[in-house]
Amino acid sequence: MPEIAIVTMVRDDPFFLDIWLRYYGGMFGRENCYIVNHGRGEEVARMAEGCNIIGIPGIHHKNFDMKRWRMLNNFVMGLRSYYDYVVVGDVDELVVMDPDCGMDLREFLSQSKPRRVLTPVGLEVIHRIDCEPDPITGTVLGPRRHVRPAPHYSKPCAISAGTKIARGGHYTAFPELITPEHMYLFHLKFCDFAAYAKAMDHRNAVTQAIGVGFKDAAIGRHWFAEDRGEDREVFEAFADLDMQEGFDLTPIRDEMHRSWSPRGETGFWQFARPDYGTQYLLPERFNGIF
Repeated sequence: MPEIAIVTMVRDDPFFLDIWLRYYGGMFGRENCYIVNHGRGEEVARMAEGCNIIGIPGIHHKNFDMKRWRMLNNFVMGLRSYYDYVVVGDVDELVVMDPDCGMDLREFLSQSKPRRVLTPVGLEVIHRIDCEPDPITGTVLGPRRHVRPAPHYSKPCAISAGTKIARGGHYTAFPELITPEHMYLFHLKFCDFAAYAKAMDHRNAVTQAIGVGFKDAAIGRHWFAEDRGEDREVFEAFADLDMQEGFDLTPIRDEMHRSWSPRGETGFWQFARPDYGTQYLLPERFNGIF
């Protein structure tokens, strides 16, 4: 049986860590889950008991996202010496197989060819506060059924080849684009209005503690309070996205392949990341996966 590892880094984010642990820990076993505990948080250590917890100092640095991915990059390449596949991503990202394919992620990766990098289509779970009143008290999918295409989160995150991963995990130096038909990366940042507000409060506090601007931090503008906007307006706008019939993401995969090209002289490869302005209702078969 192929060996598969899951890697993330977290700091004081229990809402998403709980979801991450239940999904990946339940599927792959906590012994194959690696969590970089930024700041050596006691709650993270308690929640992740049984996982491989790597505590690092919590001092805030300029360019902290660049440094974070430099570490994760090297860590993933080291784990490849012992694992057939390593799945790496943020704690609010989950790689999921469509139940229609008849396999979960573990089964799919176990029969996948080696020495490849797999790129799932990114989908952002959105909380439609106009029609989804129930809070998330257990699984996310069910209370939340709406998703929007998120090319920014179509990340080359299932690694079985020696390669270099760019900051944010958005690009690799692997020259072939492989997008399995039934594989998706669900980004959960917007899956719950209350959880979003709490997470944004935390991220704004982090950048305030660092005391540097957007360019020096090398992180998304949403981490800064002045670029946050009004939370409720962000969620109310989801209702205006154009609802699509069915659940066929083939055109999005086709566009990824059509636009596949080198990323300048960086050594990385990329595809276009358009703003689709659309949304889909997830089929009921996804309910309860996480």
